[in-house]
Amino acid sequence: MRWLTGWCASTPAPGLGTVHPLAAVVLWPGPNPLWAVGDWRPDEIRLVTLRPGAPAAVTTGPPGPDLPDQASDQPGTVRLAVLGRCGASDPELAAGLATARGGAVRHLTTWPGSYTVVLRTGPRSTVLLTDLAGVLPVFHTPWAGGTAYATAALPLADLVGAPLDTGHLAARLACPESPEALGTGSPYLGVQRVPPGHLLGLRNGRAHVSEYEPERTGAPAPREEAPAVRELTRALLESVRCRVRASTGDSDRPRLGVDLSYGTASATVALLAAAVPIAPAAPEPGPAQDDTASAPRTGAVKGSWARPGRTGPSGPETLTAVTVREAAEGPAATVAELPRLRHLVLPSTLPYAELADPGAELPAGPLTDEPGTALVAAARIGGRLSAGGADHLTGYGARQVLDGHPARLADLVRAGRTRRLTAPVVALAGAERAADGGAFDLLRTPLTVWRAAHRLARARYAEALDDAAVRLTVRHSIAARSLGEASAAELAWCMPGPAARWLSDDALSAVALRLRLAARGPEPVEPPGARRARYALHRHAAEYRTLLHAAEQRGQRLHAPFLDNQVVRAARMLPAETRLQPGARHALLRAVLTGASRADLPPDWGRAVRPDRQGPDRDGLRLAADGLAELFRAPLLAEAGLIDLPAVRAALAEAADPAGDPPPGTLAGLAELVSTELWLRRILARRHGSCWTGLPAPVRPALARPA
Repeated sequence: MRWLTGWCASTPAPGLGTVHPLAAVVLWPGPNPLWAVGDWRPDEIRLVTLRPGAPAAVTTGPPGPDLPDQASDQPGTVRLAVLGRCGASDPELAAGLATARGGAVRHLTTWPGSYTVVLRTGPRSTVLLTDLAGVLPVFHTPWAGGTAYATAALPLADLVGAPLDTGHLAARLACPESPEALGTGSPYLGVQRVPPGHLLGLRNGRAHVSEYEPERTGAPAPREEAPAVRELTRALLESVRCRVRASTGDSDRPRLGVDLSYGTASATVALLAAAVPIAPAAPEPGPAQDDTASAPRTGAVKGSWARPGRTGPSGPETLTAVTVREAAEGPAATVAELPRLRHLVLPSTLPYAELADPGAELPAGPLTDEPGTALVAAARIGGRLSAGGADHLTGYGARQVLDGHPARLADLVRAGRTRRLTAPVVALAGAERAADGGAFDLLRTPLTVWRAAHRLARARYAEALDDAAVRLTVRHSIAARSLGEASAAELAWCMPGPAARWLSDDALSAVALRLRLAARGPEPVEPPGARRARYALHRHAAEYRTLLHAAEQRGQRLHAPFLDNQVVRAARMLPAETRLQPGARHALLRAVLTGASRADLPPDWGRAVRPDRQGPDRDGLRLAADGLAELFRAPLLAEAGLIDLPAVRAALAEAADPAGDPPPGTLAGLAELVSTELWLRRILARRHGSCWTGLPAPVRPALARPA
């Protein structure tokens, strides 16, 4: 896990000089320092310094040990730290810092790539910017008369000795996509999260949060599809190119890799990456060859001018394309035929594989910042990553960035474009017909979705939250039996998560209270459909961040170009009608490839039968049934009062029955419960001070029930 940390205090507190993170590299010394912790590559650390009367100085890599402590506190000095994969050149970084000196900061997030920006103006002012998707969050907490900040919540909890916030854990399980339930908290009490698209400003030790990316207000305005597709093509091309060109060699693994296990999205990234020329890797150091000892070169014979030991230019470097066996057909098979790709089909590893042996101890595993379903599939994902490249490209996040959330239908109703609902509703009816739905379902689906869209369009925000709180309290959940019912259930301001059905009465009451308190606040200016889609993206990005912490190999970088700022901004330009069309994502990706001069796609691109995504989860859960029963024999979730333990055990037994068919959402809900239980056991088994040195030993509080 790689993270940044530092603090800002109004007055230097005694004893702060002895506290610093373990295995850290200091970027800015002084009373308000900044550290980089983890296996950062030298080219991922770029520092810009602008002093009065001097041009901006741009350096790559951590600063040297001869940097004086007073350098960061000189009056009038402006500093910029960009950490991660950033496609900006040195002149662009210098110009961006000069512009930010006047107060504008949004332009610092418009460069290609995925990176964190830290800006310091003067001796006492620091600004940190989050990304739009939520992959690179920022956390802060009061400490030592000021504010400590980090790009991970666990180090801050370790710094201040914060206990677990079981109320936040209950909200994550009950309403994982509802900001009204989650708020700005974290799994650690007192550690606050900066929302995506916002900045954290620190001035004399005081923290304030404001947005740099304004939310869209009112009904969606009519937009043109062609300019949006061109901007999407440009942004995605730049995101892929900046990663391919900056890739570095690794003696233990290939230089570049792509993951073809995500359908047309990962295939699109692979095609774009295969078209980018790669500079040759730097040669490994070795004994120098003596060219003077060779025979005289007269040029009389063809080739006699050539120096010995010199070879001609080699062909383009291959990309390692990794696919699991069940996803080897469809777009993956089409892309695998490219001559530049080396296709590897790996045997599939089932989820819950580490829990299959009930007698074995729980696997230690990496300690992630937050719980996530990637914890139950770490072995499955890690197998693909271990065979991938040092820089591994994926199509993760394309569905949430490009697809149209069902709640966007209500935005069209609000905008008076009701006729645009016809194509999506007819497509749902066609999907019902393909799923062997009855004649009654074919007639009921369009009417159900149509009514739900109009109901959400005219629903008041406060009343909708109150209704959601009542449904949580009385455990009223709608079991969607068809695609139409599932889409209609998504047409709401607030939706319970799949694990909400197994929470305890106390946990559900605590979450319902949060919803009722949020209902007394101001109504959002953003339309309900765009708001639901944005928070669904934030949840997916948080899951991806947990995946990075759980499965990424040391020295490896896992990339998701679709979650970059500029790609997210370009996707927001797409008309809502385009997003909601049947097969919109595949059509958009085909348009992107056509704009990138890849027009040789097969006619059935994106229409292949997709593998059963729940099949591996169902098989893995059944094979690990005994281990899961042992895990929930005395779970910490029940000790904290978060779950109804008999109901969870019954659901596990039902899902593990080979002859049974679990209801929709059961597998996803159980994965969230199992991953949260694993995370709780690992987080409580850790030793205090594992992230810092120089801290006093605090009193460890017990796990409390949700308030």
